[in-house]
Amino acid sequence: MLDREMSVYDHIGELRKRVIIIASFFFVSAIGGFFLAEPIIVYLQHTNEAEALTMNAFRITDPIKIFMQFSFLIAFIITFPVTLYQIWAFISPGLYERERKVTLSYIPISLFLFLSGLTFSYFILFPFVVKFMSNLADRLDINQVIGINEYFQFLFQLTLPFGILFQMPVIVMFLTRLGIITPALLVKIRKYAYFVLLVIGALITPPEIISHLMVTVPLLILYEISIIISRFGYKKVKLAEAKLNEELNKK
Repeated sequence: MLDREMSVYDHIGELRKRVIIIASFFFVSAIGGFFLAEPIIVYLQHTNEAEALTMNAFRITDPIKIFMQFSFLIAFIITFPVTLYQIWAFISPGLYERERKVTLSYIPISLFLFLSGLTFSYFILFPFVVKFMSNLADRLDINQVIGINEYFQFLFQLTLPFGILFQMPVIVMFLTRLGIITPALLVKIRKYAYFVLLVIGALITPPEIISHLMVTVPLLILYEISIIISRFGYKKVKLAEAKLNEELNKK
C-alpha cells in the first residue's frame, strides 16, 4: 500500500514538474511576445484585407487588449512544442522504447499541422470571408465601421480553431498507438463525427454556405485521412504485439 501511495505521489510530483516547466517557458515567451506583438499588429493592419477597412477603437482599453492578446498568442505558439514534449516526457515511462521514439516524432508533425491550419485559415479562408462580408455590405449600402477589437477577435475565431483541428491525424495516431481507439471505431462513428465537424464549421464561420463548405470539407478530409493513419498505426501495433508474444513464447 505504501509503495502504491509513493508511486501516486511520484506521478503527482512529476506532473507538477512538467506543468512548472510549461508555465515558466510560457512566461518567458510572453515577455518575448511583448516585443513581437506591436510589429505583427501593425503588419496585419496593412494587409490587403485590412487596408480597405478603417480600424477604430470604440473603447479606450481596446489597444492594450489587442496588444496583450497577441503577446499571449505568440507565447502560446512558441510554447506549443515545449508543451507537447512535456506531455510526451510525462507519459513516456509507460511506453516501450520503440513507442517512445515513434511518439516523440509526433511533436514536429503536430507543430507542422498546427501551423498549416493557421496558414490555411489566414491566407485562404479569412480573405474570402472578409471580401464576402465587404461586398455584401456594399450591396446593402451599409457603411462599415470596424472596431479593431472586433476585427482581430474575428480573425482569432476563424484561424485558431483550425490550428487545433488540424491536430486530428496526430491525436488519432497517438490514441491508436495506445490502443484507446481503432480504425473500426472511427468508421463506426463516422456519421456522428461528420455531424460534430459540421457543427464546428458552422460555429466558426459566418452563416454563409461557401465559407462553411471551405471549413467543413477540409475537416471531413482530415477525418478520412485520420482513419487511414489509424489503420496504418493499428497494423503496427498488432505486429508489435505479435512479435512480443512470439518472443515470450520462445522463453
